Amino acid sequence: MKILELTHYTAGSCGVGKRVLNEAKMLARHKHKVRIFSSNLVKGSSRACPKFEKIGKIQITRFPAVKLGGETFISWKFEQEAKNFNPDIIIAHAYRHIHTIRALKIARKLHIPCLLVTHAPFKRERSRTLIQNLSVKLYDLLIGRRTLKKFDKVLIIAPWEIDYLLKLGVPRHKIIYSPNGVDISFFKRKKKGPKSKSIIYTGRISPIKNLEVLIGSMIFIDENFNLLIYGPAENNYLVKLNNLIIKNNLQKRVSIINKEYGIKKQLELLDKSEIFVLPSKSEGMPQSLIEAMARGKIVVGSNIHSISSIIKDKYNGFTFKENSSEDLAKKINLAINLSPKDKYKVSKEAIESVKKFKWPSIINDLNNLIKND
Repeated sequence: MKILELTHYTAGSCGVGKRVLNEAKMLARHKHKVRIFSSNLVKGSSRACPKFEKIGKIQITRFPAVKLGGETFISWKFEQEAKNFNPDIIIAHAYRHIHTIRALKIARKLHIPCLLVTHAPFKRERSRTLIQNLSVKLYDLLIGRRTLKKFDKVLIIAPWEIDYLLKLGVPRHKIIYSPNGVDISFFKRKKKGPKSKSIIYTGRISPIKNLEVLIGSMIFIDENFNLLIYGPAENNYLVKLNNLIIKNNLQKRVSIINKEYGIKKQLELLDKSEIFVLPSKSEGMPQSLIEAMARGKIVVGSNIHSISSIIKDKYNGFTFKENSSEDLAKKINLAINLSPKDKYKVSKEAIESVKKFKWPSIINDLNNLIKND
């Protein structure tokens, strides 16, 4: 089949874009011809990226975009190119975005199925401004209720999304669970080597990740432990974090590396560290967290719903009170002081709890859905 995947970003560190690329690669292994369309913007930056890029068998085409407000609300037109590609099915990613509505219109004109992957945009009120929350409510009332039920299937990445979609009028039989996946390389064990006494965060360095709370926690943590924050950074936020490091005299213990990374580098960083921390204000499905758990890391995350639905406190990791550097430090110190036996137990449970997210099984389910739709 010819499959068109639509997402707002394919450049910069974007969880949605990462899902789309992995999904496209895996679907191509099932002999489908898959293309990705997106905006030409780099997430977290004002830069534009090349119109065309080929990754393996996947052709990415990017279109000029206009920012309409917030971090991800953008408009880009791709209708004619989509008609020229003439797909058999469209998979549109991220609810409440203009391109998903345009995808629905194109699919109806071509008389083909259109699937929507929501990416869990619910339960995020605390990470938005008052005006943004009002805009979300109006969108749901005026557009969401009218359009959501028109998609052939609505794919959710977290089970807790179901109640929200039912309230928005989506028939239960159209809602399908299709979480983000973890590359099987994260589950492959390597020979044990020495770990540094380090705490690590990998991912996009942006305000929604609440990294100032993590930096602040270092004041209360065993001085033998250092913190590494690794990923592409938003410039203004990077300045804020660096100033915080200097203010708290943590230059020798906290490092920020502003770089993109691939799976090989991510595995190397995780394998050298002892504890992974995700202090976010808001998440859909926390990709870096499940990848760290697949690698057997001791993980600590904020107690927001999307993280605490994955981490069971003191069982397969630890959760702390959102926005509390003191409570985060308490949980990190607790993790540091676990006995070797207890560390092994928590690590093992972390791996077991995310095995269900291996990409091959998720894509097999999606491929069966596509073939039968």
